[in-house]
Order: sequence, then structure tokens, then C-alpha cells
Amino acid sequence: MGPTASGKSRLAEQLVDDMPAELINVDSALIYQGMDIGTAKPSPRVRKQVRYHLIDICDPLQRYSAAQFATDASRIMRDITARQRVPMLVGGTMLYFKALLEGLSDLPSSDEAVRKKLEEELQQIGLQALHRKLKDIDPISAARINSNDPQRTLRALEVYYISGKTLTELQGQRQKFVDDYKILNIALAPTNREVLHQRIEQRFHAMLQQGLVAEVEALYKRGDLSDELPSIRAVGYRQVWHYLQGKLSYDDMVEKAIIATRQLAKRQMTWLRSWADLIWLDSDDAQLCDGVIEIVRKHF
Repeated sequence: MGPTASGKSRLAEQLVDDMPAELINVDSALIYQGMDIGTAKPSPRVRKQVRYHLIDICDPLQRYSAAQFATDASRIMRDITARQRVPMLVGGTMLYFKALLEGLSDLPSSDEAVRKKLEEELQQIGLQALHRKLKDIDPISAARINSNDPQRTLRALEVYYISGKTLTELQGQRQKFVDDYKILNIALAPTNREVLHQRIEQRFHAMLQQGLVAEVEALYKRGDLSDELPSIRAVGYRQVWHYLQGKLSYDDMVEKAIIATRQLAKRQMTWLRSWADLIWLDSDDAQLCDGVIEIVRKHF
């Protein structure tokens, strides 16, 4: 795991030379076909040498959820294990990691009639009264949900009215994916945040030189994509899309893309700091590859 531009993929590709491992992508942008430059996707040459899974599995028009990832990744892990090899998960989409390792709650889909009734009730009696109602039904969820948060309050009530079970009950009944695996969590990041910021800026300029604008333009010209889709909302792609629409100048596009990527890295670091049983490694360590191999040997 690690923030964007920390060198995760490069390290994983080096480790495969010394371990009987196959790589599973855990990056929500690398799943899309035709999005190569802006995602720093491993080159075809590298992918001939290293076995990668869950890359180029979706058209940019498609949506792909954390639940789909967890299902696909767990199936691939078992296939890899059956071949007496080690599954190595690599990426920075922390929600995907969380879904796979912690499981998912089987919550009911939204019901339009129930939702409409709750929204009418919201208008009639107000949010605080609805939150008190939630407190009577599901005190644990009510304690966790801010009384000024209408979206989560309504959703918790909606779940109860649809299923007859509280949100707390359903979240306690998680679908498990990898309980039978021993997991080693490793995070890679530079110790100096400024170093990461410099890498992010340098990498985006390199992507522009490699043809990122032309890559996004090809997607833009298809005519069936929009910036409402998860694929086009990916950092870098969204800003170039707005440049092609005439909403941003070239310089503004570059600046906003770099800022958005730094913000992504910050969110990833926030996730990682709260992650249990995590081994932190300095991405600038000259002996990084040997260090990881030694950690793996000690744990397994």
C-alpha cells in the first residue's frame, strides 16, 4: 500500500524476481482500458515479464464497485494459491483494500418509496426529530451519525424500514473474503512529504510529455463518456477533460491536476495512519527490496 507516486508498483515488480508471486492491482483507475499514461499503468513489456491481474478489465463507461473488486480479487487469490504461488496486492485504493480485508455489509438497495416518505417526514418534523427516532431504533448508529447529517440519518432509517434490521445489526453480518489468509500489510512512503509532492509534480509533467492530453482527447471524442463517470473523475483525467471542454486554460489544468493528486496522496496517508498491523517502509531506502524480502521471511 501507499500514496500515489510512492513507487509501489516498481517495488512489487522487483519483488516478483525474488518471490513466487503474482500481482493483483488495487488501483481503481488501472482497471480501465485506454487509460494508460495518466494512470502510470505498467507497460506491455513489464506485463509480459510480471503476471498482473485486474488491469484493463473495464471500459471507461463501466462502473466497478469495491464489492466487485473484493469478489474478483478473492477469487484470483485462490487461483494463485492453488498454483503454489503468493498473491501480492499492490495499489492505493484504500476502499478496495478495506472491502477485501474487512468484508462488506449486505445492505439493502435504496427504495424510492421509502426514501420519498422519509424525505417528506424530514420536511414535516425536521432532522433532529428524525435523529431522535433513529436513536430509539438504533442507538449505536445514532451515536456514530452526527445529528446534523441528513444523508446518513435517512439512510440508517431507510435500511431499518426496508429490512426490519438495524444498520448496526447488518454491519455486524459482514461478508468475509480472505479470513483463511495470513495477511502482511506493508506501506511504502517517503519520510519527507515534500519529496512526495515533488515526485507528484514531476510525474504529471512527464505524463503530459508522454501524451496524456491526446489520450484523454481520444476518450473525449468517443462521445459516450462524461466527467460524471468514475473513470473520467480520476485525478489528471478530470482536469484534462475540463481543459478540452474549454473550462480551464492549459496552465490552470496542470496546476489543478497536481493539486488534486497531492490531495489524493493526503487522503491515502490518512487512511494508512489508521490501518492496523501496518509495517511502514521508507520508499527512498536503497535496500528496500531486500528489506521487504526479509520481512516476508520473518512473517511466513
